[in-house]
Amino acid sequence: QVQLVESGGGLVQPGGSLRLSCATSGNIFSMYAMGWYRQAPGKQREFVAAVTTSGSTDYADSIKGRFTISRDNAKKMVYLQMNSLKPEDTAVYYCAKYRGSSWTTVLDAWGQGTLVTVSS
Repeated sequence: QVQLVESGGGLVQPGGSLRLSCATSGNIFSMYAMGWYRQAPGKQREFVAAVTTSGSTDYADSIKGRFTISRDNAKKMVYLQMNSLKPEDTAVYYCAKYRGSSWTTVLDAWGQGTLVTVSS
């Protein structure tokens, strides 16, 4: 069973940057698409970004141009570089694994989440 562990969250001022990391277990990480989701207080969990096994990426409109998702198959890691952060980016950020090589497949594993707070 794959385990996902996020890190890198914290408090940052508006306009600042953070880099989230997601460490994964298992031997076939390179076969699965990976994604980041977030859940703000009082709101539903929403899609942020995803990356396929071939490196293609997709982003939510709200963060496009500010966030970058990447993966390192050798290290079994997924990253989310977040720049120009806004207060509305405040949320718990979750790493997620898709069942197949693309984000069109279902999600079948989640991390525990890491809190990002954007505030002055």
